[in-house]
Amino acid sequence: MKNIQVSHILFDLDGTLIDSVPDLAYCVDIAMREAGLPARGELAVRNWVGNGIEKLVARAVSNSEHGNAEQPLFDVAFSAFLAAYTANNGKYSKLYDGVLSTLDWLIDNGYRLACVTNKASAFTLPLLHQKGLARYFDVVVSGDTCGHKKPHPEPLNYALRALQTSADKAIMVGDSRADIHAARAAGCPVYALTYGYNHGEDISIYQPDKILQSLVELPAILGAGQ
Repeated sequence: MKNIQVSHILFDLDGTLIDSVPDLAYCVDIAMREAGLPARGELAVRNWVGNGIEKLVARAVSNSEHGNAEQPLFDVAFSAFLAAYTANNGKYSKLYDGVLSTLDWLIDNGYRLACVTNKASAFTLPLLHQKGLARYFDVVVSGDTCGHKKPHPEPLNYALRALQTSADKAIMVGDSRADIHAARAAGCPVYALTYGYNHGEDISIYQPDKILQSLVELPAILGAGQ
């Protein structure tokens, strides 16, 4: 039976529904080559994603989490990244196991869904359509929809208003500290997945309301009214 309290689920995208790092790493390395810098590789990129493409490229240029990149190098790399990502968005990325079956269950049981991501809208919408996810979401909030990205609560608040619901009737499902901080600031419970992109940190450090090993656990939790 559906949880009578929760009626809306907000999902992060990268690292939660889709493993997009293969695309991002491929494009980052093209950008590094154009800027005359060494390739960074997929392992490094996995620790740098989650705060939007500008921050990702800045981290790649500086080869550090801080992302303090020199502006001329950043400009060259960012331009090259945009061109590469436009051409390759979704080419190597894959849905995580259990995503479609979980989304199907949620829709069949009357939940309304939103996607709240820090990815720019120019890349979010094509990726959702390409991977067959667009039809599940009543609302899509991208990294450039609002004035702030997660961990600021504004994208979540925007989604809640668009869904005409409130934080106490929704759950945020994500994979990073940005998702957890944003949900806490918006007053929304948050469930976190262990497999995503959290800058190399154990997600349990940030004390989400529940920790999921897979999205397939979500229907059982909601169905039990937890």
